[in-house]
Amino acid sequence: MTSYDPVLRASDADRDHAAAVLGEAFATGRLTSVEHADRLEAAYTAVTTDDLVPLTRDLPDVTAPARGATAERQRVAAVFSKVVRGGRWIAGRHTALSVTFGALIVDLSDAVLPGREITLEVDSYCGKLIVRVPRDAHVIDEVGALFAKRSISGGTGDGDGPVIRVVGRVTFGKVIVSRERSDWNLPGTP
Repeated sequence: MTSYDPVLRASDADRDHAAAVLGEAFATGRLTSVEHADRLEAAYTAVTTDDLVPLTRDLPDVTAPARGATAERQRVAAVFSKVVRGGRWIAGRHTALSVTFGALIVDLSDAVLPGREITLEVDSYCGKLIVRVPRDAHVIDEVGALFAKRSISGGTGDGDGPVIRVVGRVTFGKVIVSRERSDWNLPGTP
């Protein structure tokens, strides 16, 4: 268990470590999605290290990631291939999604999101990129398109869901962000 000095102000690394513990606890079923969201918000708003202690006290610690590897950034790519990422996985606060001459399908509906806001940086060149977001997500579309199709569909984003900011560009391809499950060859598609 990581020890915290109660009089110290919490650093980003302290908050990220608490978020990693909470994410692992959610992924293994120790926390419900509501408990995870509440504790995660408290972790990222913690001022002192003492504020972090009650959030993870009843959970097992996780092994620290290798130096330079954090849940802060992730990359999922498909080049001349089709890649499907779904189920329960931990997304980065900033996740780069890249597809070139292929298809990339990313399902965030069961993913562990490390905070109330995440950024998806999309880069599609002659490819198809489909992202399924949680039904209650608020999606901010900031994607540029050149000879391409860009679509955000399904649901209203009502509720207290995460904010998902989609930035980047699509050239000679397609980017679809949806709250509905369609025939995308996702596991469990009807």
